[in-house]
Amino acid sequence: MNPIQSITNYIWANPVESLGVALGLLCVWLLVKENIWNWPIGIANNILYIYIFDRSGLYADMWLQFVYIAIAIYGWWNWLHGGKGNSELKTTHAAPAALGGYSALAAVTTAILCLTLRRYTPSTVPFTDGLTVALFLTAQYMMSRKIVENWWFWILGNVIAIGLYIYKDLLGTAILYGVFVVLCLMGLREWRKAARQDAVAASEIAVDVSA
Repeated sequence: MNPIQSITNYIWANPVESLGVALGLLCVWLLVKENIWNWPIGIANNILYIYIFDRSGLYADMWLQFVYIAIAIYGWWNWLHGGKGNSELKTTHAAPAALGGYSALAAVTTAILCLTLRRYTPSTVPFTDGLTVALFLTAQYMMSRKIVENWWFWILGNVIAIGLYIYKDLLGTAILYGVFVVLCLMGLREWRKAARQDAVAASEIAVDVSA
C-alpha cells in the first residue's frame, strides 16, 4: 500500500481525529500570523479533542480542553481590547522574573496534576500527561497576553507529547504535534520580529508625544 493510500485510509478510519488535526494545524498557523481567528478555530479544535482524549484515557488532556476554551475566550477578548485604552494588544517579551514565575507555575501544576491523576484516574502515564498539560496551560495563558516566550513552552510540551501520543497509538495526533514543533519555531521567529516592531512604534509615539 502506498503512503497516500495509507493516509487516506487512516483519515476515513479516524474522521474525528483527522478533523481535529486539520483544525489544529489551521489554528497554530493563524497564531503564527497573529490572526484573531485562531481563537474560534482553536475552540472548535478543543471540543473535538475532548471526545478524542476521553476515548484514549488521556484524562488530564481531556480536562485541559475545557480550560483551553476558557482561556481562548479571554485571549480573544484580550487581543482585541487588552492594549492601552482598550486598543489592540501588542506583542511583548516577558521579564526574567516573570519568566521564572511562569516556569515555577508549570512545575507546581505538573506536581498537582500528577498526584491527582495517580489517585483519581486510571491514567497509565500520570507524570507525562500532567507535564504536558502544565506546559500547555502556561503557554496558552502567555499566548493570550501576547508574550513571545510562550513559544518555548509550546515547543517543549509538543516534543514530549509526540512520544506520549505514539505510545497511545494516536498516530495522526503525533504527526500533528511534530508539525506543531515546526510551526512553533516559525511563531517564535515571527513574534520576536513583531515585538521589535511594536517596541519601535511605541518609542516613536513616545517621542512624538514628548515633542
